[in-house]
Amino acid sequence: MTTDNSVQVSVLGLGAMGSALAGALVKAGYATTCWNRSPGKADDLVAQGAKAADTAGDAVRAGRLVIVCLLDHASVLEVLVPLSDELAGRTLVNVTTTSPAQSRELADWAAGAGVTYLDGGIMAVPHMIGQPEASILYSGSADAFHQYRPLLDLWGTSTYFGEDAGLASLYDLALLAGMYVMFAGFMHGAAMVAPAGVTAGEFAAKAAPWLTSMTGAFQGFAAVIDGGDYTVEGQQSLQFSNLGDLLAASSDQGISTEVVTMVQRLVQRQIDAGYGEEGFARIIESIRQPGRSQSVATP
Repeated sequence: MTTDNSVQVSVLGLGAMGSALAGALVKAGYATTCWNRSPGKADDLVAQGAKAADTAGDAVRAGRLVIVCLLDHASVLEVLVPLSDELAGRTLVNVTTTSPAQSRELADWAAGAGVTYLDGGIMAVPHMIGQPEASILYSGSADAFHQYRPLLDLWGTSTYFGEDAGLASLYDLALLAGMYVMFAGFMHGAAMVAPAGVTAGEFAAKAAPWLTSMTGAFQGFAAVIDGGDYTVEGQQSLQFSNLGDLLAASSDQGISTEVVTMVQRLVQRQIDAGYGEEGFARIIESIRQPGRSQSVATP
């Protein structure tokens, strides 16, 4: 990949992720200026060739491309809004975790301030930055994405979802939803076997290959959901998916049933509405329309 050394970049926020992003830029030869609210965070980057700015304003003025990786949406507004004049005419890439509504709010503010805006969702932890398994999702300005694509690709696989600045955040949080529920399921299982003297490490050795193989079912579920027909043959029925035994076994082990109860409620809502013979994928209707009765129509 060819580095355009004329691109001057500023990175605001040097937590673990911000430091990893800035480090990848410095390593690739980009002129990088860094700022962090707490002093001293830029020392390692400066030793590698970056410049440290005393203020956020100084950092913004040093670069045509401004990368923001702060704590949350409120901190982004707190830092950037007073710098509207300095940011005008520059490109802003915000990779702070925000909601879709917050991303759109920031995009609207940027447009009013004359700032080109690109929103990013990082699907990686800091040590993954620059590795093939890292993925960064983007939405907002198409021109900014294509202009700076070589730089963005330094961090991981770059995927662009369109001009709607909230789409990257939406995908980001939707993927995290699947991750956190999976993690909770693993921890529930580890808690179940612990009273029998099974360590979490022993359980993980069994759980990892099992859960990995089960992700192969996603495309099948997706085809059923997109087709809208939950009676397609070959599916596990909702009646068969009743988790009563799992709940009972969890209680017998003396652990919380909250994780499993959540899934059981989604299943039971569809069974109660008369769809017990249809496929497990139908629980998405319980999620799409919470609390709404969906009884089978009678002739």
